[in-house]
Amino acid sequence: MSRLPGNIPFVRRGLLAAVAVTTASALLGGCFAGSGSPTGEGGEGADGERIRVAMMQPPRSGLSPLSDDAFKLSRWSTAETLVRLDRDGNAVPALATDWRQQGRTWTFTLRGGVTFHDGSPLTPADVVRSLTAAATASPKPRILDGVELTVRATGPRTVTVTTAQDDPLVPQRLSSPQLSILAAKAYKGRTVDPVGAGTGPFVLVRADGTATATLDRYDRYWGGRAKAAGIDVRYVPDGTARAAALRSGEADIVEAVPVSQAGLLDRKLITEVPMPRTNTLYLNTERGPFRDPALRAAAREAVDARTLVSGVYEGRADLAGGLLGPALPWAAKLRAPVRRAAPADPKGATITIGTFTDRAELPEVAQLLQQHLSKAGFTVKLDVREYAHIEADALAGKFDAFVLSRATVLDSGDPAAYLYSDFAGDGSFNISQLADPAVDSALAAASATAVGDARRRAVIAAEAAVLSTDAAVPLLHERVIQGDAARVVGAAHDPRERELVTVDTHVR
Repeated sequence: MSRLPGNIPFVRRGLLAAVAVTTASALLGGCFAGSGSPTGEGGEGADGERIRVAMMQPPRSGLSPLSDDAFKLSRWSTAETLVRLDRDGNAVPALATDWRQQGRTWTFTLRGGVTFHDGSPLTPADVVRSLTAAATASPKPRILDGVELTVRATGPRTVTVTTAQDDPLVPQRLSSPQLSILAAKAYKGRTVDPVGAGTGPFVLVRADGTATATLDRYDRYWGGRAKAAGIDVRYVPDGTARAAALRSGEADIVEAVPVSQAGLLDRKLITEVPMPRTNTLYLNTERGPFRDPALRAAAREAVDARTLVSGVYEGRADLAGGLLGPALPWAAKLRAPVRRAAPADPKGATITIGTFTDRAELPEVAQLLQQHLSKAGFTVKLDVREYAHIEADALAGKFDAFVLSRATVLDSGDPAAYLYSDFAGDGSFNISQLADPAVDSALAAASATAVGDARRRAVIAAEAAVLSTDAAVPLLHERVIQGDAARVVGAAHDPRERELVTVDTHVR
């Protein structure tokens, strides 16, 4: 992937921008044709315009809410959960208006007047069906890693959630988009189809595989009528094309503008927000050269993350001091030095680093890491593909190392869930194939500690246990760069990547 040097002439940048616009038009292929114009009898301010969104990654699981595709449903405001998180990560009402705890059981009171997009009313039976489907899925949504729960209806507007062990994070867990509540029609055998089955201000009316999605306003939404008439989504994995779609006016909102493109856009059109996302080099602890802790230590010592921040990210990222970054300011205050193994001479050991193209910076990160590790004495190969074509191999441990941009509080607003998912022996996203009793013990302790300062200290202790193994080398903490056209009002700039188009988002 080519880069723009810091002293590149303005004319050259302009030429590249023009090329990018042409590329965007070719890749978008008229997908937004006819949208973005006033619809309905009221026009703008009454029925509003449709919002054109260019998203980074296409669905990987048919938009199943039991997968990461759930975050698309959440960002489109079509599927909702019992609970949501406020800016500080506290659980606040959504489809449930209140809740109370008694031991291992939590009772949730459902909001009245809520209907699904097929017109059926929200009932306790619907909540039981959706949460039970998630709890019994294989694999489970990662928010339920290590959690056993049962759900039952206990009244005309109440449900109880009971866990096998005390779990102080039940409300936060239920805020995960992977635990969205859908209508009965969504559940057909082992598949979950969210089309026309949510409760949000926009109804998903069509999902065209990995190409497009179409949503219309749902006028019976319990939270009030959306200001936009609908949402037209196009999946554009190419970051240059996404940025150019904003510049050319072919998209109203553009997800994940690459750092390399941010400087080519009008500064008024982009928003940069520090986010709980860490760019990490995962090392395979089960097989290959990195089974040896001393060689993992050699890799850790070889990496110069400062060059990644200044070069690849052009200063639009924060150097990692641990797995948890500045979006969680309490982490740095609690962190202490970690004892690690001493490095050994790699002696030419051959390793393969995998990563994906969907996040435009990662291939270049991998290239620089290749240089760092080669200089330290490793023989380094790269395997770079689209994420949909590489995830299974990464989770199966087929790489010696893997570069991943990972959200650290994506699911519950609490990093303990991310740490467990990625580093517990039975974690569902354990790319490092780590199975360390001390790490498992620290993760279990963090998961069981009540919300508050004590839990934060336990989380940092778990982070230290992971870092002591060198199973993961944290590189940098990313900032989300979102593009909004000048006419867009009220687009969400959410560091957790749960919200994008809300009931108040519209085009002037």
